[in-house]
Amino acid sequence: MDALVAPLESLVDAICRLAPPLTFFSQGYNVYALLAVVVVSLICGAIGSLVVGNRMAFFSDALAHCAFAGVALGLLIALALKIPSAQFRDWIALVMVVFGVIVGLLIVFVRDRTGLASDTVIGVFFAGAIGLGAVFTRMAPSQFNIESFIFGQPTEVKAAQLVYLVGLLVVSVIFLGRCYNDLVLASVNPSLALSRNVSVQLNRYLFVILLGLIVNLCLQVVGALLINALLIVPAATAANLCRNLRQLFWTSVGLCVLCGVGGQFASWEFSVRYGWQIGAGGTIVVLTVLLFVVSMLCGPAWRNRTSPSVREV
Repeated sequence: MDALVAPLESLVDAICRLAPPLTFFSQGYNVYALLAVVVVSLICGAIGSLVVGNRMAFFSDALAHCAFAGVALGLLIALALKIPSAQFRDWIALVMVVFGVIVGLLIVFVRDRTGLASDTVIGVFFAGAIGLGAVFTRMAPSQFNIESFIFGQPTEVKAAQLVYLVGLLVVSVIFLGRCYNDLVLASVNPSLALSRNVSVQLNRYLFVILLGLIVNLCLQVVGALLINALLIVPAATAANLCRNLRQLFWTSVGLCVLCGVGGQFASWEFSVRYGWQIGAGGTIVVLTVLLFVVSMLCGPAWRNRTSPSVREV
């Protein structure tokens, strides 16, 4: 890990030295935050099209809120085992990720075994996780920052966390390269996918594991509010504008990055120029929703536009 962290820290230090004093890039925490937001936006934009296409918006929202119980459980275990302060945060993150992945797999397993509707099963696990989280946090209230959990703290990102996020991006790219077409086919027509020898159930479980990793790892950086917004809203906006799945995928990625970077810079400008501490997480969410509203108004005309070559004919 040190072999990856040290060059990254040197790169960020070099950027800060080259930037003019008292500007955005002269502050190391801003550079780390921006890099983290870009990486998270790339991941969420790419996966978001599959989340929306498979109608799993409520599922991803449930995973984000179930992480509440995972953080609290990791906190209690770390306190019980007297984990050193230097390893405290990493231990909590590990427990949270494992807990989130297990909850996601259990939701799919219970849904397949019982035949209940997806929203019913998700609601049961959602309620149980929130209840456990409330109990756990009461047992150690002074150690848990609920505001940071909900809204995120991108400016507190460290080099090690950024390395983990880049690793998650690599895993996501490999998974999408191998399984994206199968997942799209399974979401459109499961029977046709089975006839083409596509492992529908295996791909579904793998996608749930990846989604659990994404939600819980990105949650440390951007919070429960932002991670769900980045997974769903840009993809929904792209669906209003696009004609096919290829356009949906790349437009979702582009919108996600645009809102992430724009929100980060906007929150900095408001804090510097006007002294308003509006927070990057909330600003990014507002931008995604505003673009969604614009897509609702302009989407039909944009989708039905005629290319110049067609008009000439």
